[in-house]
Formats: sequence, structure tokens, C-alpha cells
Amino acid sequence: MKTILAAYSGVLKGTGSSILSALQDLPVALWPCRSKMEKHLQVLSVLQWVISFLAMGAACTVLLMYMFCTDCWLIAAVYTAWLIFDWNTPKQGGRRSSWVRSWTVWTYFRDYFPIRLIKTHNLLPSRNYIFGYHPHGILCFGAFCNFGTEATGFSKKFPGIKPSLATLAGNFRLPLLRDYLMSGGICPVNRNSIDYLLTHNGTGNAVIIVVGGAAESLQCTPGINTVTLRNRKGFVKLALQTGSDLVPVYSFGENDAYKQVIFDEGTCWRTVQKRLQKLIGFAPCLFHGCGLFFGDSWGIVPYCNPITTIVGEPITVPKIEDPTEHVSCLVYGHFSRSPANL
Repeated sequence: MKTILAAYSGVLKGTGSSILSALQDLPVALWPCRSKMEKHLQVLSVLQWVISFLAMGAACTVLLMYMFCTDCWLIAAVYTAWLIFDWNTPKQGGRRSSWVRSWTVWTYFRDYFPIRLIKTHNLLPSRNYIFGYHPHGILCFGAFCNFGTEATGFSKKFPGIKPSLATLAGNFRLPLLRDYLMSGGICPVNRNSIDYLLTHNGTGNAVIIVVGGAAESLQCTPGINTVTLRNRKGFVKLALQTGSDLVPVYSFGENDAYKQVIFDEGTCWRTVQKRLQKLIGFAPCLFHGCGLFFGDSWGIVPYCNPITTIVGEPITVPKIEDPTEHVSCLVYGHFSRSPANL
């Protein structure tokens, strides 16, 4: 306002230099508003992903069922027919979109925390890889931003490598959400889909598996780095059978995105969490972030703490179609020690 008044004063006095200098200062005067607008866009970009991941599948399922009871039943019938026809696509490499992965919204998503991807070694396009990712956190913000989008420049840092982030197979049974996930190169975390990517899709493929899974999310605590590796040898055996190299990946700050209520072992709520984990594949966590309008209030918006993802040195794995338990344990032991070196 002072800048505009100064310009107006210059007009009254008839000094053109005052007008010019005032107009040159105008963008500087408006810059704080622009910065605030960028912060709002960052919050909205993160919020849309949180809501999409938590509620989009259920909401679209209810909407599809409702449409069958309205005059729009034909649209619902056509989509359901397409859903049946396209049912196995997620297990066969999916349907990634470079355009969706490069949306500007993901740069705002990245800058909210912010999220960084650090490369320590080159990856050869002539090989396939399994990334063992830790920790799970609550919603895997680091894994999604780094491997489900191009916001942190994965393709530029690892040319010739095509990442596929593996998540719960149940997400791909939900209308529209499945298509949204596939567009980012996300695939079901089951043997068939991972085996297809590593054996029927050429070389230069990298499947990212959050090794700790739901069990690790239950231990998610800000400021504490906890990994779950016990009884998690399935990915090692799969790496041996497909001859895919293992790559340790760790995201520092992933556990700082939300605050969670940790229930002690043996309590009623802890028992309920574990039973639901076995039943539906993920553990319902009692967590909170900050509010949408006030940072000191509770809400589902994650805290904007930095997340730094480090991709470690690949562990060369020979191809053994029927690996023995001894060989699997040797490779597993080598990999389990690698996160400590990141």
C-alpha cells in the first residue's frame, strides 16, 4: 500500500522517476503474498494425496453402486465391464503415465516437507533390482514422492531404470483408485505382479518393496528409527529366483510426518490392531498431524518435516531358481546389515 501511495504521490508532483521506482518495488511488496500462496498450494497437494489414499477407493465404490440405482446406470455398467476386462492389468506391469508422474502438483508435494532423493551409486540398466525400503511410516510419503512421481528426478538420477512402487493388492480392486495408482507406476505387492516385472518386462526395472509393511507402521514414532526385518525373507528369495540385485533404501524423517499413539504389547487395542492387520493386510493406526488452517491444531495434514531418502549400494544377487535356506539366510544377513551403513 505504501508503494502504491508513493507512486500516486509522484503523479501529483509530476516526477516520472518516482513512478518508475515505485513500480519497480511493487513485485517486492507483493512477494510475501506469493510465498503464502505457494505454501497453500503445497498443503493442498499433500492433502489431496492423503484423502485420495485413505478415502478415494471407498468413496468411488459407493458412488459406483449408487449410480446403478439412478439414470446413470449405463455409465456404471460400462465402467464395471471395463473393470472386469482390465482386472489383471495391475499384475502385468500396470499402466503408467509419464504425464501423471510429471504433474506440477507433485513438485508442491515435494516442497511441502521437503523431500530429497540422494544417489550413492550408479544402477546398471542391464540389471533388474528390488529396493528394500525402510521405514514404512504412516503413509510412505518418501516412497511415493521419490518412486511414484518424478518430483525428485528419479529418472534423471538413475537413467534407464523404471521404478515400480509396490503397495497393498486390495487397493487395485477399488474403482478409479486403481487407475490413479497405476498411472504413477504403482503395482500390487504380490508375487505374481513382482515376478512379471522382473522376468517378463526386460531389464532396467526396479521394484520398491516396503519390507517392514504394516508391522513397521505400528512402531512409527517421531525421532526414532525402527525397522522390521525379522521373518521378512520372502523378498530375498524372490531376488534369488529372478537374479535381481538388492538395493537398501532408507528415508530419514519418514517417521516424523505424523504423531501416533503407540499401544503396549498385550493391551486390548494392540491385539485388535494385529488381528486387523492379519485380516485386511494393514494395521489401523491412531495418528494425527496438524490442522489445515492452524499448525498447532490436530488434523490429517502431515507435519512439514524434511524427508531424505538415500538409495544405497546394490548387492549383487546370483540367479538361483531353487535357493536353499542357507543361501537365502546369507543374502538376507548381508542385506539386513546394509541399512546401518546408509
